[in-house]
This record gives sequence, C-alpha cells and structure tokens, in this order.
Amino acid sequence: MEGRRGRVTHRGSLKEVNMRDRDGTDRGGDVHKSRNGSVELDRNMKEKLLLRKKAELKVDLIQQLDSQLNEFVDSLMDESHGLGSSSSLSGSSRPPTDKEGTKLGSSHGQNKQFVVRRSLLDELFEVNHIRTIYHMFIALLILFILSTLVVDFIDEGRLVLHFDLLVFAFGQFPLVVVSWICMFVSALVVPFALLRWWAGVCSSSHHRTSYTLIAVTLLLLYQSVGLGFLPTYIVLRNSLPPASCFILILEQVRLLMKVHSFIRENVPRLWSSGKAGSASVAVPHLNSYLYFLFAPTLIYRERYPRNPCVRWSYVATKLLQVLGCLFYAYYVFVRLCIPQFRSVSSQLFDLRVMVLCIFNSILPGALILFLAFFAFLHCWLNAFAEMLRFGDRMFYRDWWNSTSFANYYRTWNVVVHDWLYYYVYRDFLWMTQKRFRATAMFVVFTVSAVVHEYVLAVCFGFFYPVLFCLFMCFGMMFNFILHDRRTGPVWNIIVWTALFLGLAVLLCLYSQEWYAQKYCPLQEPSFLDLLKPRSWTCYIQNSRAAQDV
Repeated sequence: MEGRRGRVTHRGSLKEVNMRDRDGTDRGGDVHKSRNGSVELDRNMKEKLLLRKKAELKVDLIQQLDSQLNEFVDSLMDESHGLGSSSSLSGSSRPPTDKEGTKLGSSHGQNKQFVVRRSLLDELFEVNHIRTIYHMFIALLILFILSTLVVDFIDEGRLVLHFDLLVFAFGQFPLVVVSWICMFVSALVVPFALLRWWAGVCSSSHHRTSYTLIAVTLLLLYQSVGLGFLPTYIVLRNSLPPASCFILILEQVRLLMKVHSFIRENVPRLWSSGKAGSASVAVPHLNSYLYFLFAPTLIYRERYPRNPCVRWSYVATKLLQVLGCLFYAYYVFVRLCIPQFRSVSSQLFDLRVMVLCIFNSILPGALILFLAFFAFLHCWLNAFAEMLRFGDRMFYRDWWNSTSFANYYRTWNVVVHDWLYYYVYRDFLWMTQKRFRATAMFVVFTVSAVVHEYVLAVCFGFFYPVLFCLFMCFGMMFNFILHDRRTGPVWNIIVWTALFLGLAVLLCLYSQEWYAQKYCPLQEPSFLDLLKPRSWTCYIQNSRAAQDV
C-alpha cells in the first residue's frame, strides 16, 4: 500500500511539475517570463526607432535625389537653348519652408524658390586660404594710400588729404535724396492703390475687361512718366555728376523692375479669384509690398524665409566694407586711370594710342570689376538682407569658376538674372507657346544691353554705345561658342581673358570720350553731332589745359 501510495504521490508530483512548467505559474517561471518580456519590449522599441530613422533617411534621400535629378534635367533642357535653368536660379527644386513646414513660393508654375542660405563668400572666408586673398587686397589698398600720400608730399611739400574726386562725383547729393524719396513713395502708393482698385471692381463688376484696360493704361502712364521720364529729366536738367547720376538712375531701374514683379505676380492670382468674387480679399497687404521694396530681390512673394535675429555687428562690417571699396575705387582712379587718360586725351586718335590705352586699362578695369562685385553684390545686399532678416542670400554664385559665358551670365548677378529669366524669357515663351526659344534669348540680351547702355548714356551725358555693341555682338557670340559643354580649365582662362579685355575696352573708350566731351565742347550740336563720338575728332593742342580738366 505504501508503495502504491508513494507511486501515486510521485506521479502526482510529476503531473504537478508538468502542469507548472506548462502554465508557467512557478515563481521562477514568472521571473524568466518577465525578463524575456522586457528584453522583447526593448527589442521592439529599438526596431521601431530604427524603422523610423530608416524611413526619415529614405525620405531625405528621395528628396535629395529628386532635387538633383530635377536640376540635371532642367539644366540639360535650358543649356540647349543658351539660357540657364530655373533650378540654377532657384538653387534647389525642394520647396522652401518657413519654420520647417509652410511652403513659400509662387502659386503657379515652377517659379523662383527662396530658401535660407548664406552667401558664398561668407562661407569661403571661413577658409584661411581664401581669407588671405582678402587680406592681400587690403594690403594693396594700404599701398595705394601710402603711394598717394608720398607723391603728394614730394610734389606739394605737405600731406594732401583732400578728396576732390569723391566730392565732385557725389555732388548735389541732397537733390538725389529728395528725388529718391519721391520716387520711392510713388512706387509704394501708386501700384498698390491701382491693384487694390482693380481687384475691387473686378470682383464686383461685370465689366472686367474695360476696368482692366483702364488700370493697365494708368499703370503704364505712371511707369513711363513717374518712374521713367521725371528721374531722367531731373538728372539731365541739373547736370548731376556721375556717382549721383548712378544712384538715381539705378534706383529708377530697380523700382521699375520691382513694380513689374509686384503686378506680374499678383494679377494672375487676383484674376482667378475675381471669377469667384473674392479678388478684393486676395489683395496683398501693404506691409508685404513695403518689405519687398527694400528686400534684396526682384521677385515678389507674400512671405520670404526669415532669419531669427539681426546681427548688427555683421551689418556694420558690411557697410564699412562698402565704404572701404569706395575709397579703394577712388585711389584706383587717382593712381591708375586719371594720369593715363589725361595724357591719352591730348593725343590724336589712332590705332597705336588705342592699343596702348586698352592694355594699360586691364589692371584698373579688373580692380574695378572686383570692387563693384564685392561692394554691391556681396556687402551692400548682405547688409540689407541682414537688417531685414532676409534668409536667401544667394545674390551670386561661383561666377569666377565659369568655363562658359552662358554660365557667367547666370551666376554673376543672380538677382537681375532671376528677373530677366522669369519675366522676359519665360513670359516670352509663354506668349509664343514655346516656339521661339532662340528669339526669347535674343530678347533677353537686347533688354539687358539697352538698359545697361541707357544707364551709362544718362550718367555720363553722352551716347557712345560701346557696351551695347560688345553685349549684342561679342556677348551673344561667346554665349554660343563658350557654352556649358566647355568644362576644361583652359576655358576658364579664356573666359577671364575675354572678360578682362572687354572691361579694358570699356574703361578706355568711355574715359576717352568723357575727356573729349570736356575738352572739345560744341556750341550748337546737331543731332548727328550728339550721336558721333567726340573722341574720334577731338585733339587738344594745349596740354596744360588738359591737365586742368
């Protein structure tokens, strides 16, 4: 009996152990199971994090590949037509965001996209080797100043610290300030009021076409008279000196381009909103238009990507650099330009004099190119961008690496090129249904050449279309010959050589004509006399009189 009871007990204990092992109700089993559960939970969490990171990296990679692919395709399409791609202007096909979420851009088409990015030189100056080149230019400025002081001390017996050239170039500056204020206020009030009135009548009236014709007529009248004729009349009537002329005329051109962009970007949107009767609601705010008039861009948007704060030390540095470039240009003219052109102007116009003048103008022409680029496109625009917290600082690209003139035109001044591309080239293609791409490119060249020649003619006070001929003849020819398929370093050398030579021709011929206009004035010039260059026939026998001009 005891044996059977023991066997039964033993069997019961085995069955109990088996049941406990199967159900996991033992304490040791509970601990083992909880440990396995926590390990499994940690493993699941890690797998989820890895999957999430993998998905994020996958999205980023797809966006980067899509951006690069779009840029490559756009560049291939536009390079065949001799003009840069829209992606080369916008810098990226990825839609810019404000606070990482709000899409900023035009409401129609693939237009200019604004993103937060620094200027290229600001990034390059963080490299010691590039910053050393900047230091070399500063050392050259110091040598210019010392040489001028030493020569004046030897000639005069005392230190001469006057700046007669700067005083002359910026003469009648109060008139320039008053004229600019009137231009700016009119550019702020008139286009905005016209757009607001047009949007109101379009949404509440059935005669949309008639009111549109009235608004277009008033706008064209204002642009031709208020921003076109009156500033030019003020310049010519008061005989403003060159630097004051350039300030007023360049502001005239800038405001005309700003007004066109403001109207061009808003009219299609308001026209479509007017069909639904909500055009007056879609009118942009005056604050956005006022910001746009000061912003360093010619493409209007309701909002732009903004930086979080203003670095006033950065603003002060850029403005001081602009002032330094101004004095740098003064010493370049005083030491390298004026003595040469005074002596050249007292000689007869022949081939030998012309060749010597051009090659002697290469160095000052190159310095003036670098100074104009650094002072305006980098320092001035970055200073205003910083004060306005404007995020997109791509005012230029690496034009110095260009192996083609097509790439140089795209990257030298991105601000102006954007306007020409979107409002001249693309709008012309839209009107012609993309059938005349070569003609569209020709129109872009013509508009740019005419505006440049207009600025020089008004500011210098004479018509001598050297820049227009170089732009329309050699510029277009080099655009086709030195195209984007030229990628070797030798083509970069050719671009620099042609650029330096062209600048020397401009500096030489315009300086000769400037002195000829002063030395050989005409009492009652006819229309043909105004068109004929005076430097071709002017000869000064009295060299002492030439030295006094």
